[in-house]
Amino acid sequence: MQTSERPPAEEQPRREASLRDGLRAGVPFAIAGGLLAVSFGVVARQAGLSPLAAIVMSAIVYAGSAQFTAIAIFAQGGGIGAAVGAAGMMNSRFLPMGVALAPSLHGRALWRALQGQAVVDASWALAVREDGTFDRKLLFGSSAIQYVTWTGGTVLGALAGDVLGDPDALGLDALYPAFFLALLIAEARSRGARSAAALGALIALVLVPIAPAGVPVLVASAGALIGLTRTAQAEAAKARS
Repeated sequence: MQTSERPPAEEQPRREASLRDGLRAGVPFAIAGGLLAVSFGVVARQAGLSPLAAIVMSAIVYAGSAQFTAIAIFAQGGGIGAAVGAAGMMNSRFLPMGVALAPSLHGRALWRALQGQAVVDASWALAVREDGTFDRKLLFGSSAIQYVTWTGGTVLGALAGDVLGDPDALGLDALYPAFFLALLIAEARSRGARSAAALGALIALVLVPIAPAGVPVLVASAGALIGLTRTAQAEAAKARS
C-alpha cells in the first residue's frame, strides 16, 4: 500500500504571488504614502509650484524623498539644475536595488528596464524573498496601489492645501520616518538582512555629517547590497548541500 507523504518544506514548489496578493500587501503602505503625498502637495504649493506642476511631478517622478528634496531646494531659492541633481542623488539608492532585482525580471534588457520602473522602497522590500530573489507580481501589485494613492494624495494636497493647513500641525511630518521604520522591521526577517541593515545604517551615520546630500544614501545602499548578496550566496550554498 502506497502512502503519500508531503515533501519537506525546502522541496515544495514555491508559490508565486498574484497581482491581487501584491495589491493587498501594498495597502498599508499605500495609505501611509497617500497621506504623505497630501503633505507633499501642500508643501509644493507653498514652495511656489502650481497645482498642475505638483501633480505632474508626482505622476512622473513617483519618489517621495526625491520630490521633497527638490521642493526644499526650490523653497530656498535654488534652480532647476540643483533640484534635479539633488533629487537624482536621493534616488541613487535605486541603482543597487535594481542590480539585486534584475535577475528576477523576465525578457530582454529594455523590457526588464521598463519593469524596473515599478520599484519603490515598499514594493522592493515586500517582494524580496529570503533567498535574495524577488516576486515580480508582488512587486507590481504593491507598486500599483501605492502609485494610485501617491498621485491621488498629491491632487488633494495641491488643490485643497489652503483648507488643510500646515501639514506639520496635522502630524504628517512624522509619517516619513515611520514609513521607513516599518519597511526596516518587515525586511529584517533573517540574520543576513539584519546585518545588511546594520551595515547600511553605520555607513550612513558616518557619512551624513561630511558628505553631500544623497551620497550617504547611495553608499549605504551599496553596503546593504553586499549584505544581501552574501545572504543569497549562503542560501544557494545551503540549497546545494
